[in-house]
Amino acid sequence: MWNKVRLSLCNRWVGQGLVEYALILFLIALVVVTSLTVMGTGLNDTYNTISGMFT
Repeated sequence: MWNKVRLSLCNRWVGQGLVEYALILFLIALVVVTSLTVMGTGLNDTYNTISGMFT
């Protein structure tokens, strides 16, 4: 009986760890996408300014 209780608690901790890793990965992906969007807009403006100087 105690083995079942221990196994049940262990499985909950494993599930909790997986959820935490999933949340961390989601937050990292969100930061990457947001930063690329902001940098992409800035780089596009800079490129257009520089190319406008040559035309």
